Amino acid sequence: MEEDVLLKNNLLAERNRGYLSAKKILALNLVSSPGSGKTSLLEKTINDLKNEMDFNVIEGDQQTLNDALRIEKTGVPVVQINTGNGCHLDADMIHQALLKLGVGDNGVLMIENVGNLVCPAMFDLGESKRVVIISVTEGEDKPLKYPNMFATSDVCVITKTDLLPHLDFSLEKLKDYARQVNPHLEFIEHSVKGENPAWYGWLRKLVAER
Repeated sequence: MEEDVLLKNNLLAERNRGYLSAKKILALNLVSSPGSGKTSLLEKTINDLKNEMDFNVIEGDQQTLNDALRIEKTGVPVVQINTGNGCHLDADMIHQALLKLGVGDNGVLMIENVGNLVCPAMFDLGESKRVVIISVTEGEDKPLKYPNMFATSDVCVITKTDLLPHLDFSLEKLKDYARQVNPHLEFIEHSVKGENPAWYGWLRKLVAER
């Protein structure tokens, strides 16, 4: 049964990928545990770059419209998907949300997945890149505890770095653990309280290359 579900999802994900590629839409799947700072990262990124990128957002949560309402205040189009008892977004949900959003050519689609480091790792959405987010308030061993998520991601954004002086947390240890499951994983350090040239530079590079 699980194989059938994943096969169907993967076929739908390829349909999404073809559609997004044809329209030159950069789609990022943001994944993390709850409370990592995904929505705050999105808010800051959109507010700082919305004059140079055409953002559209899909918000995934089990319940509430809270995150979608926060993104709505930035002035960009957003669709909320509530999964109920589900612990992840799937490719068909993204397809339906894309129909509602009507993302234009050369747009940037940000998908904020349900806060979970297990289920979303199994479901391809048709995204261009998968971005795993981990905050410095979490344990450094998250990559070893949830290897599939880090193994299937393209970049790891380490958030809340402004809190590092107050925490017993080693960035190098986290990166070492993550490289054990994914030697090709890129790392970007981020704080909504400061400047973020590495994160913005990475986004600008992807937009230029699509």
